[in-house]
Amino acid sequence: MKLTYLVLLSTLMSTCLFAQEISKKEQDSTAKKVVELNTVIITGKSTSDPVLTTLKTDLTKDVVQPINVADLFSDFNGFSLIKRGNYAIDPSFRASQYEQLNIQFDGGTKAMHACPNRMDPITTHVVPEDIERIEVIKGPYTVRYGATFGGIINLVTQKPQQLGDGFHGTVSSGYETNGNSLVTSLKLHQITDKYDITANAGYRDFGNYKDGDGTEIPSAFRSLDYGLRLGYNITETQRVQAHWRQSFGRDVLHAGLPMDTDEDNSSILSLDYKISDLSGLIDEVNAKIYYSFVDHIMSNARRTTSMTTDALSSIDASTTGGKLELKMKPTEKWILYGGLDAVLIARDGGRTRSVKRNMMGELLPEPVVFQDKIWQDSFVNDYGLFAENKYAISDKTILTAGIRYDLVVSDIQDPEADFQELYSNLNQREEHNISATVSGKHQISENKTLEVAFGRGVRSANMIERYINHFTVGQDSYEYVGNPNLDAEVNNQFEIGFKGHKRFDTTFEALRYSISGYYSIYENYIVAVIDPTLERKFMPTATPQEVKRFVNIDKAYKTGFEAEAVIDFASYFNFITGVSYIYAKNSDLDESLPLTPPLVTRLGLGFDKDFYWASLNYIITSKQDNIALSFGEQETSGYETLDLKIGAKPFKDLSVGFAVLNLFDETYNNHLNFSFKNQADFDSVPINDPGRNFSFFVKYDF
Repeated sequence: MKLTYLVLLSTLMSTCLFAQEISKKEQDSTAKKVVELNTVIITGKSTSDPVLTTLKTDLTKDVVQPINVADLFSDFNGFSLIKRGNYAIDPSFRASQYEQLNIQFDGGTKAMHACPNRMDPITTHVVPEDIERIEVIKGPYTVRYGATFGGIINLVTQKPQQLGDGFHGTVSSGYETNGNSLVTSLKLHQITDKYDITANAGYRDFGNYKDGDGTEIPSAFRSLDYGLRLGYNITETQRVQAHWRQSFGRDVLHAGLPMDTDEDNSSILSLDYKISDLSGLIDEVNAKIYYSFVDHIMSNARRTTSMTTDALSSIDASTTGGKLELKMKPTEKWILYGGLDAVLIARDGGRTRSVKRNMMGELLPEPVVFQDKIWQDSFVNDYGLFAENKYAISDKTILTAGIRYDLVVSDIQDPEADFQELYSNLNQREEHNISATVSGKHQISENKTLEVAFGRGVRSANMIERYINHFTVGQDSYEYVGNPNLDAEVNNQFEIGFKGHKRFDTTFEALRYSISGYYSIYENYIVAVIDPTLERKFMPTATPQEVKRFVNIDKAYKTGFEAEAVIDFASYFNFITGVSYIYAKNSDLDESLPLTPPLVTRLGLGFDKDFYWASLNYIITSKQDNIALSFGEQETSGYETLDLKIGAKPFKDLSVGFAVLNLFDETYNNHLNFSFKNQADFDSVPINDPGRNFSFFVKYDF
């Protein structure tokens, strides 16, 4: 019913938009002005871009079809992937993950997961082929895009206005041998001076892949996605846009989680408005509202534990949000941004357990049915107010300073009896968080830039950390209990970066390079530790017997660096190298912070001409013995992988690609991979990544 209402609302809004009749002067179509909504953070302008950013484009030339959006980060320097199988993949940046990263679409739209085990992270709710570029702000160095702790990731969808007037389309398909996996997608555009319509759809059918030893990993899934975007140019300087998208996951196997996904259905509706080139103090106004709903069903029907107990969970999550921002120009050298935003997250649902056998393993005459509350009808709402100014001290130096206030309101409305007993005072709670940043960007010369920044990022506890009640939600097999009294964790991050470029002779034509180092001091960092006062609630004879509770720790820090260099030579060739390293420390427990990736070195040789291209990518991942034992982490060995990708355009509008991934058929697992859980044929060891994989890809534009 909710989905029906959303469809009707989307149709009503688009009809109203197209019903407007606003006069405008005739203009030549080749010189028309395109009004772009505030979906892009990195514009290429030093006066407006945030400090210490990085960008990934040309995603179509990756050749290999991505499994989902998270797969686009696999060769992005500084990023790692947290895998629970082949579907529920989360990006990790500088050992920050989950809600520590502010992940959004088009400058603000969000969709939060429903599953407490993150079977359905935000990266599963959008078609990867719809992503044009990935923008990253490396730390809490801006206050304009919501509360930010470890950095901002903005997934920018394609802007149809760039294609020109008329009807356009793209159809693509890909196949992978390792898992007999198939991907198909279709995108259609109708563009005029006044309006544009984009429709897209995609289907994915991935089978179980095999690791380098030939062992089959349970990782199959099917997904169907589609979207519809309607844009209307009210005047030369005003644009409004509605975007509706849905995603449906089916029969998803999660090797590293205790259950599998039967169904995952998500819907996202957003409405954007922008008016620019105003006279007076206010130069521009941007507004956005959005709503997302995720309906998730998971069970253990495919696991051997179902012979003893059937478990079926039906849960849902809704995310409602919006933003209003004013861009003001008091003087030519001074830009001031001010506004407010909100993110409202609500979750509910439960688990039905049908116990078939007693403690002795004997079959019961009738199953005993239990109802367990998962989210306990909870919500966490964040209302933000921000101001950020950019001032050009000179033609070469820009100073940025911003401050942000967040009111976080949380409540649990249907607590379990034991959770109510544990926390007797479960009233609505209010938190008042202050974030701030100051940074400078100085152009040393025409081709060298120095950037320095300090940011104080504040993140209130998420719903799992507050309200989960005796559920296994970590990398280990402990039951976890939330803590509604957690203090917000704070990241005081300092960073300095240097980047530049230089042109040489015709043999080595150009060099582009960047390096940045950072140090973070954490306050009230949130971790889960064993609480001797708690006893295991479900499966009381299982191990481990101890229970973990989320708490704040006093002393923790993180430091690291990233360095990249690209050499363009011999007209069409390029050599790329990148290194990223992170060291994190939980001083209270004298161990690493969890999910800290090891040193990674990337080397790449590429050839790029107008109608064909190729790349050879060699990744060296070091061993990781700096681990968080309290998180259930295990030491991981180092490994090396080599990927070969080749693409061509035999005709103007036809692109084809071929790739060999993990060319040496290496058997390995990344340090951030979860371990097998509740799998009959596997011990509790980390999940191996795919072995050698041949990939084929074709795309036709019309």
